[in-house]
This record gives sequence, C-alpha cells and structure tokens, in this order.
Amino acid sequence: MAEPKELALAIAGALDNKKGQDIKVLETGRLTTLADYFVICTAGSTTQVKALSDACEETAKQLGELPHHIEGHRGGVWTLLDFSSVVVHVFMEEARQFYDLERLWADAVPVELPKAGD
Repeated sequence: MAEPKELALAIAGALDNKKGQDIKVLETGRLTTLADYFVICTAGSTTQVKALSDACEETAKQLGELPHHIEGHRGGVWTLLDFSSVVVHVFMEEARQFYDLERLWADAVPVELPKAGD
C-alpha cells in the first residue's frame, strides 16, 4: 500500500504519460476528511477520459490500491475515482470549468509535480 502523497504523484505521472492536460494535485487533508489529495486532470475527448481513468486504476492497482468508488465511468465527460486517501477527477474541458474544483478548493495546498525526466 502506498502513502497518500506517493499514490497521488504516481497517478499524476500516469495521467501525464497518457497526455492528460493541466494536471493538478491538491493537498486537501487539512481541509476535509474526504481525501488527503485531489488529483485533477483535463481530457481532450470522452475516449481519453476513459483511457486516463483506466491508467489511474492500473497505476493504483500496481501500488496495492483499488478504487472504493467510481462515478461517471465509461464514456462520460468526467470520471471520479475514489481511492480513499486520493480522489481523482478526470474532466473534459467544459465540465472542468463548470465544476471549477480549483476555485472550490482554493485553500488546498498545490503539490509541485516532478518535471519530465526527474
């Protein structure tokens, strides 16, 4: 089982490898009991929403984590994957703007992501 930050960063890396856009990791643990981290990503198509979601599941599984809950999966404009300590949100651009999680969780601490090749 991975530590929450390790899981969040591994998922962010998997999203990046699958060409996810505008990936953000927010540390939310001090603000809510929902999760220690939110990972937010934009997809360019509904097909990519599915591919990115699948990549998150596979990466988490390799670290010994299975999703407790998945919403909006398979063919939608957004997907939420709940790994308890980490919640992943994969959106099409319009849905991401509509939900505006970065504004809702503006008090969360952004986590710096490793640069490619680090």
